Amino acid sequence: MCIVLNAKDISVTGRKMTDKIYYWHTGYIGHLKERRLKDQMEKDPTEVIRKAVLRMLPRNRLRDDRDRKMRIFSGSEHPFHDRALEPFVMPPRQVREMRPRARRALIRAQKKEQGRAAAASTKEEGAKNAKAEIIA
Repeated sequence: MCIVLNAKDISVTGRKMTDKIYYWHTGYIGHLKERRLKDQMEKDPTEVIRKAVLRMLPRNRLRDDRDRKMRIFSGSEHPFHDRALEPFVMPPRQVREMRPRARRALIRAQKKEQGRAAAASTKEEGAKNAKAEIIA
């Protein structure tokens, strides 16, 4: 079984809260209904996760069995206190290496910035030395 807790606390990136729309049809002519993610989270946050998971699975007989084995709770309260739950830890994200041309451009930009910083620091030191000579 897969148990999902705190479904109400999900976070989404970008403008999905206002731009993502769930559609369904009532069966009557012209009755295409829609609901934004923000409104769906207020109504039933468990359904957001259920639809996200089910739409990622292939549409076959196993999908229904997997759906029955998934339990989603909007808060941290659940009836499975007698079982030992294993929290899922996300694996570290694999970042793709940059393309060679982009990497070279980035290195050139960093060297250019370091050169500017070094020139600015030597200019400041020269100004301090000139002030010291004038005072002496």
